Parts: sequence; C-alpha cells; structure tokens
Amino acid sequence: MTTWWHEQRLEAAHKAVLDCGATDIVDLGCGDGDLLVRLAVEPHVRRITAIDLDRSVLDRLRVRLAALGALATAQIEIIQRSMTDGSGLRGFDCAILIETIEHIDPGQLSVLERAIFVHIRPQSVIVTTPNAEFNGLLGVPAHRFRHPGHRFEWDRAKFRSWANGVAARRGYGVACTNIAGAHPVLGGASQMAVFTAQ
Repeated sequence: MTTWWHEQRLEAAHKAVLDCGATDIVDLGCGDGDLLVRLAVEPHVRRITAIDLDRSVLDRLRVRLAALGALATAQIEIIQRSMTDGSGLRGFDCAILIETIEHIDPGQLSVLERAIFVHIRPQSVIVTTPNAEFNGLLGVPAHRFRHPGHRFEWDRAKFRSWANGVAARRGYGVACTNIAGAHPVLGGASQMAVFTAQ
C-alpha cells in the first residue's frame, strides 16, 4: 500500500474515533502507533491502552511517544499481549483494530470476537481491514495477499456478513463503509465497520 492509501485509512479511522466521542481507548494490534500518536494529542482523549504481541513494534511506539513529549496529553499504557486476550480490559469507550483482524487465524476470530464484544465490551468498536476486491488495482496477484502476515483478506460482502453477524450476536449496531479511495465498482482499498452498543 502506498503512503496515500495509508493516510486515507488513518484519517477515516481517526474521524470515526472522534465522532464516537471516546475518551478511553484500547488500540488492539497497535503496531508502532500510526493512529495512536494522533489520538494521544487529542485534548479530549484521556487514556489509551496499546496492545500488541510484537515487542519490536512496541519499542518503536515508545520512541514515537517520547518524541511527542508534552504534546501527548493522554495517559498511555503499553502492554505486550495477544489481542485475543481481553481479560482485565474494562472501562473503555472505544476499541480500535486498524488493519489487524486479517493477521488472525480465521479459526481464532470467534475468540477475538469474545475478547472484544464480551470481555472488553466498549460502547464503540472500529475495525478496518483490506478490501480484497481492490487488490488487482494495487498489483496484487489473485493467488496472493497484500502482506505475507495476512491470514485472509475479505471482499466487501464477506466483511459485511461478518460484521452483521457479530453485531446481531453481541447486541451492537454496525455501519460498514469503503475507505482509502473509492472505485465505482470495487470500492475502497480498505473497508471499515463501526460498531455501536445498543
């Protein structure tokens, strides 16, 4: 993905977090914090907990946060663990999963669902994931994924089906949108679901 696509995705997710009015956020699969560092300087964001299994990306996140200095007004906690482990993670307004679910083994998606929508159970959940229909425009061969760490990539119908199923099972409403560009037939390079507790 180019920097432009990535920036578009971050802008859409950032706006979705602001729109839901969250002050306490858990970033599941935070990586080195491309969205987190933006949220850390938002005046109304009080607390962010960053979760990732990869120690090296968390080390890079610490460096980025240190560079923000006093600009980062949110309280930040960094935890090395799997995002499928929701134990002890309570009191969050919003959970964000930005281009992370596709790194989970499909057989573990039900575990991730329980972690987020049962154990953490925030008011809002924001999920983005690649739109497989767009891959050809990015030069990705039909037999490959965009990234070697991806375990699956969904088209828009599959993503909507998954999101609607989760929402129905867990007592949430959900809205799915195209993000990062908008091809008239293929949609965006990525897609986003915003879940809201009912």
